[in-house]
Amino acid sequence: MLSFLSGRRRFADLSEREILALAISSEEDDARIYMEYAEALRSEYPDTAKVFESMAAQERGHQTSLTREYERRYGGTVPLIRRESIAGYYGRRPVWAVVNLGIERIRAEVGRMEDEAANFYLKAQKKTSDPDTRKLLESLYQTELQHEEIAGNLADRYLPTDKKKEEDEKARRQFLLTFVQPGLAGLMDGSVSTLAPIFATAFATQNSHTTLLVGLAAAVGAGISMGFTEALHDDGVISGRGSPLKRGLSSGIMTAVGGLGHALPYIIPEFWTATAIAIIVVFIELWAIAFIQNRYMETPFWRSVFQVVLGGALVLAAGIFIGGS
Repeated sequence: MLSFLSGRRRFADLSEREILALAISSEEDDARIYMEYAEALRSEYPDTAKVFESMAAQERGHQTSLTREYERRYGGTVPLIRRESIAGYYGRRPVWAVVNLGIERIRAEVGRMEDEAANFYLKAQKKTSDPDTRKLLESLYQTELQHEEIAGNLADRYLPTDKKKEEDEKARRQFLLTFVQPGLAGLMDGSVSTLAPIFATAFATQNSHTTLLVGLAAAVGAGISMGFTEALHDDGVISGRGSPLKRGLSSGIMTAVGGLGHALPYIIPEFWTATAIAIIVVFIELWAIAFIQNRYMETPFWRSVFQVVLGGALVLAAGIFIGGS
């Protein structure tokens, strides 16, 4: 939707030639990512590092197979098409942003990578008319599914995967991607970004009714903006993040909730009473965000506190200072 505004192509508009080129570059990128993880984990988790090396070698083998198939059909010049050029295509988090969060977080990230890669090959098969190409893509799809099992238990490569546990983990991961992640982003944006305008208005006017109107406008406006941004940013087909409507609603509603939390106390006509309650609500919101980040996104608790509570407090102080000037 509206991908032309960002200058990116939609996956649905790619030709078979472009899909093969995209698959080649994606396999190359994933091989390099796995080798980065291997290097980062080698000293503490040598067995896990070896598995990552094996997975990187397999990704390079996939790249070679795809390149040969491309050359068979289209010749030797493979166009460079990167995942960031495709609207809604899955992205990869930087290795440096994941490795410091612990081995379990890395395992979850690898599981997500393989989920997305498998989903890509499943979708790519449906756009392919050549029997040999379709057979290759089906083979790669099955291989990526096996990688997901490996990622689930990197310390013991050949231990059979508990299917029930695997399904539960997939459901949990999907819930996080579709509801928790966009909802948390919305709650953070709504709680923090509306602090300055609401409290600047409050201390500039010292009028509960005016502050309430500004707060309602800021919260609802931010909710609409965040909801549309999330829904239009990624259609969820390749990234596996789920329905854009669900993600947009989750992000938009939680953004509005975050702003309304410290706007609604100004229903109280007495200005200073309303302001005291609003400030208490702000700190409850910020601590709740830190807790959710720690509980669901596995962000270290005190890092969340530093980022969210301290940052929010500074924004609040800026709004009060500006409004009282």
